[in-house]
Formats: sequence, C-alpha cells, structure tokens
Amino acid sequence: MDLNVRAFRVVQQATDENLSTSTPKQAAARKGGLVGGPSRAKSISHERRVEIAKKASRARWAKKEKHI
Repeated sequence: MDLNVRAFRVVQQATDENLSTSTPKQAAARKGGLVGGPSRAKSISHERRVEIAKKASRARWAKKEKHI
C-alpha cells in the first residue's frame, strides 16, 4: 500500500471518530442555531436589524480601541 493512501485512511478514520463523539445536546444546539437566525431575521423589521448591526459594530470597535 502506498504511503499516501495509508496516511489518507488514517486521517479519514481520525476525522470520522471526532465527528461521531458530539453529544445529542450539541447536535440539537447546532440545529437550533441554524434555524433560529433566519427565523429571527424574518420576524424583525429592516430598521431593527440595522439598529442591531450598528450596536454590534460599535461594540467591536470599542474593543479594538481598548487594546490600542
């Protein structure tokens, strides 16, 4: 067997094991996060989304100014 093929299979097995170790609670949280964001975006107005985005932007810039 080629060394590259063997290395590929080892990485494949290691990756598959890591994915299967997630708990059902983690999987449910991930699914909820994927559903919740778009659902929330539909339920609020454009103006409210703009306000939220501006607030988040100010918070990010405030963090950067503290580190300078």
